Amino acid sequence: MGVTTTIKPLITAALKDVYGQDFAEKDLTINTTKPEFEGDYTLVLFSFVKQLRQSPEQIGQAIGQHLATTHPALFQGFNVIKGFLNLVIADAYWLGYLDTSYQDKNPGHQPSNGRKVIVEYSSPNTNKPLHLGHLRNNFLGWSVAEILKQTGHEVFKTAILNDRGIHICKSMAGWKYLSDGATPESTGIKPDHFVGDYYVKAENTIKAQAAELLKALLAGDTSGIEAEADKAEAARLTGIYHQLQGEEGKEKEADKTLDQLKELARKHSPFMKITQQMLIDWENGDPEVRALWFKMNNWVYEGFAETYKVIGSDFDKNYFESETYLLGKEFVEDGLKKGVFYRKPDGSVWIDLTADGLDEKLVLRKDGTSVYITQDIGLADKKYEDFHYDQSLYVIADEQIYHMKVLQLILQKLEKPYADGVLHLSYGMVELPDGRMKTREGNVVDADDIIAELKNVAKAKTEELGKVQDFNPGELNELYDTLALGALKFFLLRVDPKKRMIFNPEESIDFHGFTGPFIQYTHARIRSILRKEEPAAGPRMEETLLPKEKELIVLLEQYSHTLDQARQEQSPSLIANYVFLVAKTYNSFIADHRVLKAESESKKQLRLRISELTGHTIAGAMGLLGIRVPERM
Repeated sequence: MGVTTTIKPLITAALKDVYGQDFAEKDLTINTTKPEFEGDYTLVLFSFVKQLRQSPEQIGQAIGQHLATTHPALFQGFNVIKGFLNLVIADAYWLGYLDTSYQDKNPGHQPSNGRKVIVEYSSPNTNKPLHLGHLRNNFLGWSVAEILKQTGHEVFKTAILNDRGIHICKSMAGWKYLSDGATPESTGIKPDHFVGDYYVKAENTIKAQAAELLKALLAGDTSGIEAEADKAEAARLTGIYHQLQGEEGKEKEADKTLDQLKELARKHSPFMKITQQMLIDWENGDPEVRALWFKMNNWVYEGFAETYKVIGSDFDKNYFESETYLLGKEFVEDGLKKGVFYRKPDGSVWIDLTADGLDEKLVLRKDGTSVYITQDIGLADKKYEDFHYDQSLYVIADEQIYHMKVLQLILQKLEKPYADGVLHLSYGMVELPDGRMKTREGNVVDADDIIAELKNVAKAKTEELGKVQDFNPGELNELYDTLALGALKFFLLRVDPKKRMIFNPEESIDFHGFTGPFIQYTHARIRSILRKEEPAAGPRMEETLLPKEKELIVLLEQYSHTLDQARQEQSPSLIANYVFLVAKTYNSFIADHRVLKAESESKKQLRLRISELTGHTIAGAMGLLGIRVPERM
């Protein structure tokens, strides 16, 4: 229980005693006092003015005096600045908190509240390795799951593996026709990277073929297109394009027409036709295609497992699109009966969401095949059947905000009992300094590569400091792993999930900045002190706090509140920013105050307890971000 939880009922009681009027605790706004003013917590007074018919200054003086008089052991003093009552909490409270908390190795842990939450994250395609964007998704999903666990929820981590579709067949066709029988084993290439290479090779082949076909189309040669309707369309677009080229001010229209021609050329490139036929064969259950699909997916899963182990991602259940893509079609008939959906003359099924501020949405094609939203309806129901969740969080990039709104609206209109619990934890994309990553062009930053690069940077920077002479090779390797992953995770989690971000490897591993290694170093520094001497058991003699001592204890006491806020906002960035502030404040504290050579024994014991609580808080907070903290550096 935090200090704000303690003082809120005292303030409402004071308002009742002084003014004879009732106020709810939820109506109180209490913030930490700004550094430029004296005090620890500030009560905002403006909301009381109309009801109490007094100025904020009068109300503040009356309430402050009442609290200081009736609870002198808690309130050491107060002051009123305009519309704000600044309350000074007595040292005895902070010392009491320290005494009961410094040995707690799992600060902020809350008992079970009986609520079940699914967190779906990662959800990669099985035609390429995990990349930098996947890392933000994985770290965010894993951390939110751990924050929910820490605050009393029963959590299940799931992933949907997108293991079917044209993109998967592209890598399959690439390997079948371009590999000459090479395998991950024969090449020594990590299996998921190996498969990803053939996706890029397939794309490059399609691109080159499409470029040649486009040249022919622009020259009036449509022989590369078999379908008569597409031949006619190509001729029509070519004519329009040539006409627009000769007209001033028509550049944008010409470019748009050229893009349409490019897509048509792509569609009819020989390698794209091979890929499309492979998808048809897969859906028809062709044994040879299915065997190839099974083999290449297993290569990718082997590679994923290795990466997941390194980054610390784990899942309670995996779902596979190949097993779920037919789910949801049964709900279409149910929705038609209820009038939620309607059928168009061509046989396709739609939902009209214009009254909800959206538009019409296709849920079943005219040939009876499902679309992504249909599959997602079925998967949401399947997950509820498996886990009976209270909430289901989807960690998906902000590009899918519209899709997730549609999904929840459809589930609500179908009167699914879990519909209101479906939540989209959206996040901004990770970009490189020179722009967005694109898998087609092969310019993505693979997760394995960025981890290896950061490990090399961690090694170089650590060797620069020259403080690891007593580490053996195994310990050094573990330290470099810890620093590299700590730098990467902290950099990707310290930013509000909703914001897009640019990844900068060098900045992420600075030992002196707003980084994971800075916090890790602070923890190692604390452990170095406590290895020399731990706080003594028994009663503490010190009864007063110096400003830096109090500042740090006050901050540590706010950890539980920060945890609750991070859970409510589904934002590990709040934990990251908090733990950085703790580390920075501790470094400021020991710069001003000696611990082991303190001015008195009582001060030494006090500071040892502060150090121990700080260490546990840093370790706990960083643990929720998936970051290990070393005992020494």
